[in-house]
Amino acid sequence: MDVHSPEQRRYNMSRIKGKNTRPELLVRKWLWANGYRYRLHYKKLPGKPDLVFPGRKKAVFIHGCFWHKHNCKYFKWPKTNAEFWKKKIGDTVKRDQNIYRSLAADGWNFFVVWECSLKTDKAKTFQKLQNFIDPENL
Repeated sequence: MDVHSPEQRRYNMSRIKGKNTRPELLVRKWLWANGYRYRLHYKKLPGKPDLVFPGRKKAVFIHGCFWHKHNCKYFKWPKTNAEFWKKKIGDTVKRDQNIYRSLAADGWNFFVVWECSLKTDKAKTFQKLQNFIDPENL
């Protein structure tokens, strides 16, 4: 049973942002502080990646574990309206896979930063991101 009324739940869900989320701002702040310059929500690429390094042909997606069905403790199938959520999240996963294939076919490399990795081991996540963007600095 949901602890909120349908109106309150609807309001809460409407407040969830797609851009400039807390994990995205955290990654952007770290990148900027470490001298990396990027483009935001690059419309010329499929899926409008959160961060793009056009000269390097690299794209970064910052995904929420729930919305993109990550296999971690932060993803749980909702118990109410289960069919709706299975379809919605399943469609998101399929769309993500198509975007990744399209980017790879166009010669782009991509990296996914998961919300949980920023909560559990930020330093390791930032190191992996740096290795992805700038492999010469290994």
